[in-house]
Amino acid sequence: MVVAGVTFIAWMLSPSGSGLADAMVHAVAVLIVACPCAMGLATPTSIMVGSGRAAELGLLFRRGAALQALSDVRVVAFDKTGTLTEGRPRLTDLIAAEGASEVLALAAAAEAQAEHPVGRAIVEAAMAEGDAPLTADSFVATPGAGVAARVAGRDVLVGSAGHLAAHGVAAEPLIGALDRLASEAKTAVLVAIDGRAAGVIAVADPLKASAVEGLARLRGLGLKVAMVSGDNARTANAVARGLELDEVRAEVSPADKVAVLTQLRARFGSIAFVGDGVNDAPALAHADVGVAMGRGSDVAIDSAEVVLMRDDVRAVAAAVELSRAVLANIRQNLAWAFGYNVLLIPVAAGALQPLFGMTLSPVLAAGAMAVSSVSVVSNALRLRGFRPALGDAT
Repeated sequence: MVVAGVTFIAWMLSPSGSGLADAMVHAVAVLIVACPCAMGLATPTSIMVGSGRAAELGLLFRRGAALQALSDVRVVAFDKTGTLTEGRPRLTDLIAAEGASEVLALAAAAEAQAEHPVGRAIVEAAMAEGDAPLTADSFVATPGAGVAARVAGRDVLVGSAGHLAAHGVAAEPLIGALDRLASEAKTAVLVAIDGRAAGVIAVADPLKASAVEGLARLRGLGLKVAMVSGDNARTANAVARGLELDEVRAEVSPADKVAVLTQLRARFGSIAFVGDGVNDAPALAHADVGVAMGRGSDVAIDSAEVVLMRDDVRAVAAAVELSRAVLANIRQNLAWAFGYNVLLIPVAAGALQPLFGMTLSPVLAAGAMAVSSVSVVSNALRLRGFRPALGDAT
């Protein structure tokens, strides 16, 4: 409006102009050309089309800002169980001081109310034995450590060596077996009955078929990749072999995951966290972008800004690629919209008339404005054809 006012006055005072007619034509042309329709469409149109394409690919961005935030991440941290692994562990080893079937039955009764995949594996193994399941009279779960229960008049503990130590139970006789199983990429827990270490139960949770390729794709996008796990260091490192991770943090309790993410952010930059469990909710909320697996818990999904509707690690890379494509599209739109205004406002103001006799009439200015808006929308619609480099990964 200021430029239009200056243009009007300049042409009113110009000896080469024809007074009010020329002044009005140029001032109105400036107002029409300067209309910010294209700039107003540049960002929301790209976000709308990008979000729609994401939904078609099984990627749910819960708000538009997550598109930009994900494009800015420099490190992606993964929970292990259920995220990089199948989340369906199966019992592989049972080492008992005495009475293996009794140890398994009591441990299963203690874990029956737990939500951790390891606990479910123990319960399934006990049910496969065919014996009548025992029921716990009391149950207390310590997140990231283990459970304590009263079963058939006996005190049962299932969890880490630290969990047993916290209840005054020495686990030294079984530490050797625990370490050996951990070195075989198995998740092992200790069982104590009536204040004595009674056995070690190990489960194996294989890597997802998409894990290696998905992490490689993230590294190909220039991102650092980390794993944050509650498992002991030997198990976590065994699982991490072949994944070429930049960071492996093990024996991290759910409460400490937030602190680990803060450390990774300080070291690498903006961080995304990928998880699926109840224990991951604080980390998902704390990360710059929380990414939840679609089959994860409701709490994890509610805490995340991006939800992967398919249980595929490669979908994380696809989401990053799409977010970058949307941001690049927005920049193209803004560059066109601003460039259009910068170039045509002087022309509409009559800068070329004294030199070349060229004038941009209000009618042509309106047509040019429409072309600019259509160009921005058409460029945004190109995102409908976006396909991640991984093809059908999502």
